[in-house]
Amino acid sequence: MKFTHAGVRARRAPRRRRAETPLVPARTLLAAIGAGGGALVVLWIAQGVRPSSAADAFGAGARLAGLSAGYGLLVLVLLTARVPAIERGLGAGRLVRWHGLAGAWVLPLLAAHAALAIAARAADGGADAVRATLSGTAVAAGVSGALLLALAGAVAHDSVRDRVRPFAWRTAHATAYAGVALGFPHQPQGPDVGAHAALALLWTLLHAQVAVVVLWYRVAVPLRQGFRHGLRVVRVRREAPDVVSVVMAGRDLHLLRAEPGQYLRWRFLDRGLWWSALPFSLSAPPGDGTLRVTVRIVGERTARVARLRPGTRVQASGPFGAMTARRRTRRRVLLIAGGTGIAPLRALFETLPGGPGDVTLLYRASDASGLLLRGELERIATRRRARLHYLLDPPDRAPGDPLSPERLRALVPVIHRHDVYVCGPPGMTEHAVRALVRAGVARHHIHTESLT
Repeated sequence: MKFTHAGVRARRAPRRRRAETPLVPARTLLAAIGAGGGALVVLWIAQGVRPSSAADAFGAGARLAGLSAGYGLLVLVLLTARVPAIERGLGAGRLVRWHGLAGAWVLPLLAAHAALAIAARAADGGADAVRATLSGTAVAAGVSGALLLALAGAVAHDSVRDRVRPFAWRTAHATAYAGVALGFPHQPQGPDVGAHAALALLWTLLHAQVAVVVLWYRVAVPLRQGFRHGLRVVRVRREAPDVVSVVMAGRDLHLLRAEPGQYLRWRFLDRGLWWSALPFSLSAPPGDGTLRVTVRIVGERTARVARLRPGTRVQASGPFGAMTARRRTRRRVLLIAGGTGIAPLRALFETLPGGPGDVTLLYRASDASGLLLRGELERIATRRRARLHYLLDPPDRAPGDPLSPERLRALVPVIHRHDVYVCGPPGMTEHAVRALVRAGVARHHIHTESLT
């Protein structure tokens, strides 16, 4: 299905003042993490790695695994600290992947550290290797912390997470902070860090700095923004049987510096919701003292969001997300949305500067009933003389891929000269990216956000 338009010269959307929040590009952050890891290896080598016996070899391996695990935990916690510069530089999807990858490395490293330390003690002639290795308060605390981290890792696994309640999942992850704290006293006592007072102090300061960053961005900033803006629910509007839009009003919302395409973490101070910060994208440009999100009901928490009453207090932290106008490098822009991925792209569709035909929106849905905010999209397209196409499943299951490279090239002339923004379910997003690349769009001109 296709919606075309004609008419008078389109008015350019007003250019919004760019947010002053800096961003850390993914390559810069990756280089910094790699440099820190390299410094640890140099430190390990500098302490003398010349194993002359099995006990020395096991001990050297235990030290390297312990150093790497401790550093990995710092990276893991920093990635979850909700630092706007990092979240904007990486984007939500990449941040989640990096966090999962770091966790997948840290837990085996912790296990390897314990196993190699026990093996080193046993090879050195210890009568009771396990008891000797675990002796000491700091070591016992470290073991307790590792067990808490293992619990959080187990709950995060896909096969487990889908079977536990959200509250249980969040509680397990909250205890992971306790696991990190319990493991810290053991680290400065190691032969690498503890060999020099300056290194022990530096290691302690690194942990303290990360702890301050977590407390600031996950606790202090949301509380400050809550008091500053006084957000409350104004109305909840049903967009479809399983989709609602929530409109909130507050004061001095310009201080949030939220941009179209971004999301915030919303804490609705209502029964069953106050303990959870839910990430929802803005589905309309911020303005007139209001903010709006569009939410699909997929579980207990989102069902409660749909039943919110006017006047409910709201705390918002952010904004987050890298899929904004800042990513734009070309005059022509293509937006591809799927499902509730239309929310951030609808805001961009209205606000991206451009003349007639410069901005195109492709909206993928199974049928017409799945097209959300349709009236708004068509009014924006008419006013701006932008292009709007609905990509629906072929009737009667006829063959054909609405997102095939051939279809994209037919709908969007000179598609290879466009910047492309894609937002939707993970499968649809991955399929769209592959089709865009085959259609001739360079990968660095494709900006994505997946709904997970």
